Parts: sequence; structure tokens; C-alpha cells
Amino acid sequence: MKKQNNLHTTRSILLLLLFIFLNSVKIWAQIQTEIRTKTNINGQWLYTEDNTTSAEQVNKSSHWSEINLPHSWNSEDVTDLEPGYRRGASWYKKNIQIEDLKSTSNYYLYFEGANITTTVYINNKKAGTHTGGYIGFKIDATPFLKTGANEVLIRVDNSYNIEIIPSQKSDFYIYGGLTRDVWLLEMNKTHISNLKVNTPKVTAKNASVTLDFTINNWDKIANARIKTVIKNPKGKIVATKSVPLLGGTASIAFENIKNPDLWDTDHPNLYTLESSITTNKTTIDIFDDKVGLRWFEFKDHGPFYLNGKRLLIRGTHRHEEHAGVGAAMSNKQHRADMESIKKMGANFVRLAHYPQDPEIYKACDELGLLVWDELPWCRGGIGNETWQTNTKNMLREMITQNYNHPSIIIWSLGNEMNWLPDFPDGGNTKRTNDFLKELNTIAHQLDPNRKTAIRKYYEGSEIVDVFSPSIWSGWYSGSYKNYQKAIDVYKKQYKHFIHAEYGGDSHMGRHTENPVTGEGVITADGWEEAIVQTKAANIAQIGDWSENYIVDLFDWHLHIAENDPDFIGNIQWAFKDFATPLRPEDDIPYMNQKGIMDRNGNPKDAYYVFKSYWSKEPFAYIESHTWTERQGEKGNPRNVSVYSNCDTVTLYHNGKSLGTKKRDSKLFPAQGLNWDISFEEGENLVKVEGKTKDSKSVKDSILIHYRFTKNEAATSFKLSSKRLPNGNYLVTATAVDDANIRCLDYEERVYFQCLSGGKTLKNQGTPTGTEAIKMANGQASIEVAADQSNMPIEMTVLNQNFKGEYLKINPIN
Repeated sequence: MKKQNNLHTTRSILLLLLFIFLNSVKIWAQIQTEIRTKTNINGQWLYTEDNTTSAEQVNKSSHWSEINLPHSWNSEDVTDLEPGYRRGASWYKKNIQIEDLKSTSNYYLYFEGANITTTVYINNKKAGTHTGGYIGFKIDATPFLKTGANEVLIRVDNSYNIEIIPSQKSDFYIYGGLTRDVWLLEMNKTHISNLKVNTPKVTAKNASVTLDFTINNWDKIANARIKTVIKNPKGKIVATKSVPLLGGTASIAFENIKNPDLWDTDHPNLYTLESSITTNKTTIDIFDDKVGLRWFEFKDHGPFYLNGKRLLIRGTHRHEEHAGVGAAMSNKQHRADMESIKKMGANFVRLAHYPQDPEIYKACDELGLLVWDELPWCRGGIGNETWQTNTKNMLREMITQNYNHPSIIIWSLGNEMNWLPDFPDGGNTKRTNDFLKELNTIAHQLDPNRKTAIRKYYEGSEIVDVFSPSIWSGWYSGSYKNYQKAIDVYKKQYKHFIHAEYGGDSHMGRHTENPVTGEGVITADGWEEAIVQTKAANIAQIGDWSENYIVDLFDWHLHIAENDPDFIGNIQWAFKDFATPLRPEDDIPYMNQKGIMDRNGNPKDAYYVFKSYWSKEPFAYIESHTWTERQGEKGNPRNVSVYSNCDTVTLYHNGKSLGTKKRDSKLFPAQGLNWDISFEEGENLVKVEGKTKDSKSVKDSILIHYRFTKNEAATSFKLSSKRLPNGNYLVTATAVDDANIRCLDYEERVYFQCLSGGKTLKNQGTPTGTEAIKMANGQASIEVAADQSNMPIEMTVLNQNFKGEYLKINPIN
């Protein structure tokens, strides 16, 4: 009985403690909301395109349309078929209602990013300006607001301006608009305006944390103190300290946090910092932040270490854009990108070539992705005095705003900086190096703990801490099997060498039975003809842009990286296809197609190559689900690769086992998971089953239609359609010969048009979202939506060789 009473008492105490904890969290959140408010004001803006600099004049305009933020006026015109894109100014207008304007509060408009120059008016008065895109900024709205309705008018301009980085010669678009979230902030006039978090000592046994505060209007209050509570990742308080507020800055040091939960790429543990200002026991401001406790080291001429353990850098690059919206991505879309990168197994991301949305850094902190954050000094050389001032300001803003993120380990000072100068004498090496040294000094003064880096400016390699040369083995030069030789040279040459950017373009759905070899040899398929071999010097120019070749190229690079104990690691280029003004003649016009996903986030085959080396989640993928129509001579076996991270994989062809193979990262291709299959004419069912060491099982299957007859030259197109789950239609053009056989070798560009009854989902920069596209294995498709007319959808496809095929679709209601 006594034992039961004790058990009951223990349960009661635990429940009481849980109740107290939950209520303390609730009370803290309520206090914070009452003291500081952060209101998203993305909705219900008015927008007009007008280059005028006069707020008075634009307010008289009758050409306003309703929009929501984020927004860019270049969301689609960068990927239409007309050369160029709109570079100019636009205006945004919104009425903000403030019912109770407090005299004890300050009010700010916070912009997460606006490209590239911004002027803000509040109630017909100029409130502030900002120069430079990609970086957040605040406008003090306090002097301009009144109780009731307040008109906010914003001019944003992305006009051609060589005095603001990045250079207009960069291989990406400079999207104009309010491309990120906008917020209205309210806080006490005396408040924490900035918090800088440092972790001067971190080990597995203990850690120290120092907090440096900047206080706004500190002299307006008396008997003030600043206090910080540190909570571990589970929400338990591990330290508390307060100090008197005696000036515009204050510091709090926590010397001994015992047995810290370290932040790393597998366990991204984050501590919560709850800071507050009190005066006479009244809390007047609250400021929350996160900190990750970790340390890192770049070994001289060797690998990278995180928390004392070697970590092979497994990285990719991310441009901030998505199909249909350009750079005006939602937080959900930002997060989805980072989750896909993490799911692939990556532990590192280079943000190319500019600082990105705050949601990205938050996601990297929470998911465990190391970050290379980059100043957008991309091409253009060294500029004039105004250019230099703008560039230094952007560096300071980037480091100051992103300083507290534990995921960031590198501040990059630029990429290909001396390429294609914008100014007279812009390629001067001495001037460039002098300025690079100045940037390097600024970066280390602001942040002595992280490393600086640049890529592909060899003359400045000794100035920064970490350097990446340009190695495009198997694409712009050489063959991919020379990769080991290249990295062996650079490991010796550069003290802290990292390899950023490798890969090549691939057109989703394009496949070949005989991709260019690792030695750079192009081999004809054979059939009855003599086999022809050609040496390829530049695959980018003469290659077929097949998924097969890029799969092999990445496979080899990873095969090398994963088996080199002294290699720091590499960073693949790029995660998603992205738009560029420099590539109008690519298979998808104006698209850089080096992504391992398309611009809509759909994976290409190469995504699974990376997953097979990096991911811990068991899977198996047969190469390829977009290659189900194939041809070849009877009796000529085809090699089929399976990409998997399982310990063993068994392959079945039409129900018959062709054997079980053990995955071995020292084997190439596909870590030894490949089989020769003698396909039968007609349908061939290929299945695989992968098993992990702990006997977990995963499966994959594809149905391949194989023929022993080679197609002749294409003579016409056929059009077909199928209804999609979203109610739209996928219209597919197929190139056929006189025998009505699909021409798997036809790769010419075709042009779609919807004549009536609907509209194409064009200007997306995706394999099904452009009206002009090169075929992949004799096919191309576009998505079409019916309009409100209830009339049949009439489609046509043509090119210079074939003058048109027509299709009528009767919409299903």
C-alpha cells in the first residue's frame, strides 16, 4: 500500500512539473507576443509597372493590379521565348491599418529582400532607401505612421546598373520585385536591436557562449537589466544570467555548459536563447534566438573535421528560383528544396551566388546542412568607388544578418570575379587583389571564427582561407576519369582546397544505349554497321546531353570522393535547373540544365546516384523510369544499372532472377549493381529487391518495351493526350518514321501552340512547361489547361521540317 502511495505521489509530482513547464512556455510566448509583434503583410498589395521616380505621379496612375507577396515582375518573362527580360522599376502600394499607435513603441517595415534598389514612402513622405538585392533591411516607420490608415508606397528597381553586384554578365537572372516576405514590426522604444552569439570554446565535455547585445534607446529607462535564459534542445533550462544595462551595448558570458548536445549534420541540436530587458521588474522587451554548439577545422592539404571527427563534404548548390514564380518563392517552396537536398543525403550547400531567403538558413540550421554563404561578387571584375562602397556594405550586411546561424562555416567573397569586366581596367589583377584583401579583412573583423573563400579566381587564392579552382572533368574539358589526377594536384597546391562546381547538362528523358565513355570516347551503337569511335574534347558542345552520361559522370566523381581518405569533398552543380539569359539555344531555352532536378523539383536519374552514396534511407532505383522505350539488335545484351544504398540487390527479368550482387563503393558503375539483360521483343518487366544489413527490404520495377527494329529517319509527328490528376492535359508529340515507329534518335526542337479552347502552361522552364523544346528520344510534351469556353482544346506542333500535326481534345467536365 505504501509502495502504491509513493507511486501515486511520484506521478502527481511529474504531472505538476509538466503542467508548470507547459504553462511557463505558454506564458513566455504570450508575454513575447504582447511586447514584440511581428506581423506578416504579404497580402493585398497593389502593383504597377512604371519607371517614374515620382511617388506623387505614380499615385495618380489608374493602372494598378492586385497581387500578393512575394512577387517578381520577371517570374515568367525570363523563360519566355523573347530575348531579354524586363529591367526597370515597379511600384507597390498597401494601406496598413494601425488602431492603437503607441507612443512607447517603435515601428519598422522589415523587408527580407527586394531587388535591387528600393525606396519606401509612408504617408507621402520618403521613409528610407536600400541598395542591393538578396539581403534584408529595416525601414524605421515610427516618425511617419499615424493612428488609422497608413499608405505605404514602395519603388523597386532592377535596372541595368554596373555599380551594384552581381554583374549583369552573370549566368543567372537578376529578378526584380519584392521577392521575399515583408513584415511590420512593433517593439518598445528601448529594445534589443541586435544580438551577436559566439561560442569561443566548445568541446564534447563543455561549452562557453558569449552574447553581445546592441540596445536601442538604452538611456531612456532607469534601473534596467538584461537577462538571458539558455534552454537545451529538449527545452530544459541549463543556464540563466542577468547584468545591469549601463550603455548601448551589453555582454553576457556563460562559461561552462556541461556535456553539451553538439550541433552536427546528423544531430542538428539547437539551444534556445531567451533574452529580455526589464526595468523595475517590468519586462519591456524580449528577443529569442537559437545557437548550435559545434567546432570545425580545415586540415592543411587534407580533409574537413566537424566536432573533432572527419566529415566528407557531400554538397550541392542552390539557386533561389522555381518554375512559375522565379525568385518569388514561398517559404514552403524554400523549405521543400532544403528537405529534398537533405533527403538526398547531402550535408553541405553552397548558396549560389548570393545570400538567400531567411527560411533557407533556418532550414539548414534545423536539418543539419553546412552552408557556404556567398557575397554576390560574381563576374564583372573590379569596379569604381561607388561599386566598392556598395560591395563592402553588402558584405557587412550579409555577415551581420546571418552571423548567428551555426550551419554557416564559410563566407565566400565571390565567384569568377575577374571574368568579363564591366569597368575600364576592371580586370586589373593588382586592384582586384587589393580590394579582395580589404573584403577579407572586413570579413575576419566581423567574424574571426569562420573561414573566407572564393572560387575560380586563381590570382587571389592565397588571400582567402579556402579556395576552389575550376574542375569540370568530362564536361567543359577532358574526361571524367581524370578527376583523381586533378584533385591530387590541387590538394598539394592549395592549403585548404575544396571542389565547388562539377557536373553537366542533361535533358530529362533523353537516353542513349552508348553514352560517351569515361575516357571521352563516343561509340556508335553498331547494328549492322561498323562501330565508329570519336574522341570528344568538349562534351558540353558535342555531347548528347543524355541522362545516361551525366549519371556516369556523377557516379565516377562520387566513386573517387568516397574512396579518398584525404579528400575534403565536393559540391555538385547544381541542385535544380535554373534560368539564365546566356543560354537561349539550350534544349529548354534560357535554362541551365545542370540540375539533378528539373526547375519544378522533379528528380532526374542523377538524383538517385547521389542518394545511393549518401542517403541512409533504404531505396533502390532502376535506371531509368523515363527510359521505357528501347531498341537494339536481337541477342545484343544491354547493361542495366541499379542505384541503391542497400547491402545487396537482386534483379529479376520477366520473373527470372539474374542474380544477387553486393554493393561495393570501390566498383564502377553503380557500385557494382549492374546486370547484362538480353531483352525480349515486346514487353520486359524488370524488378529489383534491395536488402539492408538488418534485413529491411525495398523494391523497384519498370516495364520496358524493347524492339529489334531500328527506326528510320523521322517523317512526321503524332500528337496524343492524357488527363492529369489536376484536371489539365499532357499533350505529347512523337516523331515517327514512315512505318509509324517512334524515332528514338530524333532530338530536334519542336514548337507547341494551343489554337483554342485552353492555354499552355508555358514559360515554366521545365520539360513540360515550354512551347519550344528539343525532343528527348523522339518525344516532347506540354501541359495544357482548358479555358472556361467548354470548347474543344485544339493543339498543334511543328518545326521547320514538319509543318504541323493537329489534335482536338474534348474537355471532361
